[in-house]
Amino acid sequence: MKISVQVKPGSKKGNLLETQEDGSYLVHLKARAHDGEANEALIKFLSKELGLRQNQIQIKTGFASRTKVLEIEKPA
Repeated sequence: MKISVQVKPGSKKGNLLETQEDGSYLVHLKARAHDGEANEALIKFLSKELGLRQNQIQIKTGFASRTKVLEIEKPA
């Protein structure tokens, strides 16, 4: 399954997940967008929120962008 995520790195709100009207997600992260820290924090945070292992979530597009497409591998 693919999902669209808008990331807000360096957020003062802390780690927070919001669902948008179009079905995409808005994720506020404390981690800064520096040396891939925000990408790592995104995967770690979403794995906890969605109850998945970190290796079940992959960034398909948008490594250097705030808008990302993630591939979610459903558990068997």
